[in-house]
Amino acid sequence: MRFNRFDALAEQLIDMENQRVQRGELSAASVGILKNRLDAHVLPYFKYIPPSQVTPMMMDAFVKRLTDSQLSSTTVSQYLVVVRKLLKLAIRHGFLREVPELPSIKVANRPRSMLSLKEYAAVVRTAQRLSSKGTKAPEVKASTGYRERFWVQPRHLSLPPDMAWVIRFMVNSFVRPGDIRQLKHKHVQVVRADSTYLRLTLPETKKHDTPVVTLRPAVQVYEVALARAQAMGRGDPEDYVFLPGGTDRVYALAVLGFWFKWVMREARLPLTDERNRPRTLYCLRHTSIMFRLLYGQGIDMLTLARNARTSVQMIERFYASSLDGEMNVAMIQSRRKGKVKPQ
Repeated sequence: MRFNRFDALAEQLIDMENQRVQRGELSAASVGILKNRLDAHVLPYFKYIPPSQVTPMMMDAFVKRLTDSQLSSTTVSQYLVVVRKLLKLAIRHGFLREVPELPSIKVANRPRSMLSLKEYAAVVRTAQRLSSKGTKAPEVKASTGYRERFWVQPRHLSLPPDMAWVIRFMVNSFVRPGDIRQLKHKHVQVVRADSTYLRLTLPETKKHDTPVVTLRPAVQVYEVALARAQAMGRGDPEDYVFLPGGTDRVYALAVLGFWFKWVMREARLPLTDERNRPRTLYCLRHTSIMFRLLYGQGIDMLTLARNARTSVQMIERFYASSLDGEMNVAMIQSRRKGKVKPQ
């Protein structure tokens, strides 16, 4: 009867998922997310409920708890997946005959925001200006006033050139913020042939491990960053490309996110778009993919998806979903040569 408890089933589930990591079927990050969800809501709610006694009404109350915590429909659905896995383990141990009816959650796609071409140019210029002038970040929160202790270390209250480099690099390379966090010089190869580009052999992300090919401007960004690193005694293959002095890469990524919001405010750009979607560092990846769809000549969706380490379906659901005819009206109105214009 030891396994007629959710905490015991959770331990078994984690062990099984770790085995999948060892077989290469799952990423280690996925197990970390599973543990976070178990600790945040699943185990606290089901702590005193034996799996054999779970009812549909209990599941409705669990979903209410998640909803009251202001989790999105996508996140609530992912929590139900975790609970379903635990209940299936309970069936294997003989405590249940079948999984109780779970609430139906309609998952709504929430595409990320993007920057326009004009806004992109503005944030790059602003980041370069703040860096060159040595401007200090304000120690005042817009909502609650003065902060006695700022969470960013004092040495990061001035903007280095890394921020402008990261903005340009992301928009010209399709990478995620998580890729920027772990990008080392050993992952980067400059290719000069018929085309000039970077070949990024990044660690696997979301089950994708193919190299990423960048646009030409990313080459210039990388070479400038490398030259600066070498002048500071860095630039070895194991050194990080951006914020190379930061060994805590989770903190380094958080600093980049803080800087991005600071630059956006200084550029007088809203931190949410017209649909009230937040503009975070991740919106630069959306911007990169959308710029290719808008301004690339003859780009096909499959090539773009493979190079961006995603799928055509994901681009259609989360990126191109905000694409409309007016964004590319010239293409909509274009005509093939030699065709007779209809009367």
